[in-house]
Amino acid sequence: MTSPKGASPIAINKRLCLASASPRRLDLLAQINITPDLVVSADIDETPLSGESPRALALRLAQEKAVKIAADDGAPDHIILAADTVVSVGRRILPKTETEDAARACLALLSGRGHRVRTGFCVRHGAQIISKCVTTRVQMRVLSANDIDSYLASGEWQGKAGGYAIQGLAAQYIKGLVGSYSNIVGLPLYEIASVLDGIGYNQL
Repeated sequence: MTSPKGASPIAINKRLCLASASPRRLDLLAQINITPDLVVSADIDETPLSGESPRALALRLAQEKAVKIAADDGAPDHIILAADTVVSVGRRILPKTETEDAARACLALLSGRGHRVRTGFCVRHGAQIISKCVTTRVQMRVLSANDIDSYLASGEWQGKAGGYAIQGLAAQYIKGLVGSYSNIVGLPLYEIASVLDGIGYNQL
C-alpha cells in the first residue's frame, strides 16, 4: 500500500525482538509503549579487544548480539534490537561488576570524577542494519567510605557497568549529567524510537 502524494508513509506493523534479558531495558521500552514480541538473551564474549575504545566496544557488542540472534534464526522476520552499555573514565573501560571487590574499585575510581556512559545499539531487519552509539557525561560526587560500604550492601551493583545503577540508590551520588538519562539506564530512547519509526515499526 502506498500513501497519497504528500502524506506520511504508512507504518507497517512488524514484530520486534529485544536481544537482551535485562529487565531495565524492557521497562525502558515500556515507557514509550513498546512491548517486544520476543525477548532473547544474546550470550557473547564481552571482553574488550586490545586497544579498543569505549565507543568501538559498545558498538561492536551491540552488533555482535544482533548478528548472533539473526544467525541462530530464533527471530525470523523480526526487527532485532540489541544494545550494550559501556562506562569509561577516559579510555579506561570499567567492567560489568560481578564481585564486591570489582564494584568497590569502580566506585572508588568514579568518586568525585566525571565519566562517560555509552550505549551502542543495533537495529537489524533482514539486510537492513542501523547502528548508533549515544554518549552521556556523568559527574559523581565524592563518595565517603561509608557511602561505598552502604551501596555495596544494597547489592544494586551486581552486573552493572561501572558498578552502579543510576535508577536506584546511586541517584543520590550523581551531581549532574549531560545527555540522555535513559541512555545511562541502558537504552537511549529518543534515538531508538527515531530509528524504529524510520524503518516503519508500528506498535499497535
